[in-house]
Amino acid sequence: MTAQPGRAPVAQEDLDAVERQLGRIPRGVVEVSHRCPCGEPDVLRTLPRLPDGTPFPTSFYATCPRLTGAISTLESQGVMREMSDRLEQDDDLAARYAAAHDDYLTRRSELGQVDEIDGISAGGMPTRVKCLHVLVAHSLSVGPGVNPLGDEALDLLPDWWATHPCPELAEDDEQ
Repeated sequence: MTAQPGRAPVAQEDLDAVERQLGRIPRGVVEVSHRCPCGEPDVLRTLPRLPDGTPFPTSFYATCPRLTGAISTLESQGVMREMSDRLEQDDDLAARYAAAHDDYLTRRSELGQVDEIDGISAGGMPTRVKCLHVLVAHSLSVGPGVNPLGDEALDLLPDWWATHPCPELAEDDEQ
């Protein structure tokens, strides 16, 4: 992976770990923006335009199968609908979520401008919740207090790494 100006290239061992997680070669990786407590990458920061030219609005991309599985469980439990309903009724929450949208766009623009996705963030921001994976990845990457609904979803997650740490999964795959 080619380094962005002012950034070190992503370590090959991290790219290899993500390839195991995704079952494919990762594309457009700029950095590992968060690590699972087990030490493996669990969120990547990606270019807004993939190497093949495809616009890619998902700057913060969750890769750990245990994390994404736990988030999918929340989605199946109706958490997104409940959050979207609250956005319509809670002006303060809506304002903080709109600020998270602005933060997402600002951070993505640091990596380049892509006209096709200008003003479009991800996850349904700023008016609805359409993908908890993006919101959690944003919260993990930038820390608490930036994306209120990402923070809430993160608080609802179990310790996805606790029962079978990711490095053990990699060892199982090699056998």
